[in-house]
Amino acid sequence: MSTGDTAERSLAHWSEAGRTGMEAFYALAAEDYRQLALAADWAAVLGDRAHEGWSLLDVACGSGKFPAALLRHAGLDGLPDVAYDLLDPSAFSVAEARGVLAPPFVARHDLVTTLQDLPADRADYDVVWATHALYAVPPAELDAAAARFVAALAPGGLGLVAQATSTSHYLVFYDAFRAGVRDATPYTTAEQVRDALVRAGAEVREQRVTYQTGTADRAVVEGFLQRCAFDDSVSLDAMEAAPVLGDYLASCRDASGSYTFSHEAALLWL
Repeated sequence: MSTGDTAERSLAHWSEAGRTGMEAFYALAAEDYRQLALAADWAAVLGDRAHEGWSLLDVACGSGKFPAALLRHAGLDGLPDVAYDLLDPSAFSVAEARGVLAPPFVARHDLVTTLQDLPADRADYDVVWATHALYAVPPAELDAAAARFVAALAPGGLGLVAQATSTSHYLVFYDAFRAGVRDATPYTTAEQVRDALVRAGAEVREQRVTYQTGTADRAVVEGFLQRCAFDDSVSLDAMEAAPVLGDYLASCRDASGSYTFSHEAALLWL
């Protein structure tokens, strides 16, 4: 097995060249963001912080699936416009996320950087969130990223990290992929992020949501799993035949061949 750097492969897939894989992934993964949009009364949660001239930082914004889900499901029409800063090491992702924003989310600054490298003068945000966004943060940089997340919040501001737990599909799948196909830096779990936020001085309240996604369409499953690994060189057939990973995938597959993946996300409220 050869070692691949998870953060570098992740960044390479957030590009125009990776659009097909991204769209295949969201055939199932869009449910992650719908679940987050339904997990809180967002009109009330954001309304408690909303005021004229308020601001929001979206950390590792990806393609904007979380604000899009809020606009679709959360009833935010009564909120004043919020200056929405987009942070991601991928310029492609920042542009994609900017393209889906609509009031009350008004795009302001494009910050093409990692969270841990966010300049210190980017601070005093009323809201900072990172939703299914921190998996590829290198373990040695997690404390720095958590400290920067906490420091970016204004006093009394709202912070949220939504991240899959160690027992959720994304983490279990990638550990099995690393063991059976290709070694790489492991994904960061919700538990690790929570502990890093606490070390950074944050008071964290944890909420968990569980749900399932799945399909009998093997092409969809293949595209979804390739994106889960940020590796489109390994076919579904090869994954099913691999040691360790094959056993995990068999546990997700019923007698008809249909796949069901079990998810648990922790919402870490600051």
